[in-house]
Amino acid sequence: MKAIIQRVSGAQVAVENEITGKIDKGFLILLGVEQEDDETEARVLAKKIAGLRVFTDENDKMNLALSDIGGGTLVISNFTLCADCSHGRRPNFIAAARPEKAEPLYEYFCAQLKENGVSQVEKGVFGADMQVSLVNDGPVTIDINSKDLKR
Repeated sequence: MKAIIQRVSGAQVAVENEITGKIDKGFLILLGVEQEDDETEARVLAKKIAGLRVFTDENDKMNLALSDIGGGTLVISNFTLCADCSHGRRPNFIAAARPEKAEPLYEYFCAQLKENGVSQVEKGVFGADMQVSLVNDGPVTIDINSKDLKR
């Protein structure tokens, strides 16, 4: 499971011009689910993200987590994170999980964020064409792969 996390001062997602999720300060999370992923991957990744200390404290040091600042998350499913660009010019998405597997793991990941103390977990619409807007704060952008966390 792959996640791109962006620290934001605000973010929202719309489907067919209707806002389906919106947060103020927190994380915009683009989430890619791969074929071999399971609930363990989602659990480990959600715990790591919920505890990331990348928000600044009174000394301007990245020392605070989402729970410390009362931040939220906006989680967007994004199979293109699973792209393989190693051959040719057109990426293939063979590593991406099929929707019938990916959607339940996406939902489970969101539930795990709540289990790990994230009070606001907003979502896009799985599989939809979404328009995502954000104000990147910093900018702070972090790439996490759950396979790296299991080592």
